[in-house]
Amino acid sequence: MKAFASWVSSDAPETPSPHLESEVNRRFLPVALAIAASTALLLTGCGSGGGDDGSSDKIKGAGGANKDTSASASPSAKHDGAVRPKIKLPKSFQVDFAGWTNSDPKLQALMDDGKQQLLASYAAIAEGNPEAEPMAFYNTGEALATGKKWISGFADKDLTIIGKTRTYKPQARISPDGSGTLFYCSDESKASTQNRKTKKVTETPSDKAQVLYRTKLRKSSRGVWQTTFVSTTQGGCQ
Repeated sequence: MKAFASWVSSDAPETPSPHLESEVNRRFLPVALAIAASTALLLTGCGSGGGDDGSSDKIKGAGGANKDTSASASPSAKHDGAVRPKIKLPKSFQVDFAGWTNSDPKLQALMDDGKQQLLASYAAIAEGNPEAEPMAFYNTGEALATGKKWISGFADKDLTIIGKTRTYKPQARISPDGSGTLFYCSDESKASTQNRKTKKVTETPSDKAQVLYRTKLRKSSRGVWQTTFVSTTQGGCQ
């Protein structure tokens, strides 16, 4: 499975290449979509939005509870009152979140929207629709542009995602300038890509399965934390 993170990554081109299907199969998913660049869904230098905020690339530990919670749909409204689009994943693909709680309500709000951004990316791939409403709701700027290109790579090759991912060790921070950063790990060892027509399945290599996501976010006028930049590192959470 192609790491979702390969959206914008240090080992993947920003735009689909002639060998996109093999690239997609090599690194399945996430940050999950437009986050992958250098500080935030995380792998290359094609990122957008903002420079280095001094955050460490290492996840030292996860705050909050260790309880796993499965998420397949987002609520229509949250703490800030903004009406959020529904996000639905197919039964063939599940995402579990572990430890995604924080005692600071501001950081929790950032984490909640970061979670929905990831789910929106997965849902868009499953739907084969880079123009899906949740994508534009939770992403902006270069993150949105590269995310759409990334999803189109799956759609153009008739690829979808199946299986299950576990997302854990989230770390959130809000900088003095008001921007936010969110790091987390994604275990994609049980997730795969599948060709919609041939049903051929490509599994994620074990050495690439533990993906580190680094994302940068900015709160919109509606009070929604939108992802502006993503980068991913395959094997970064070994």
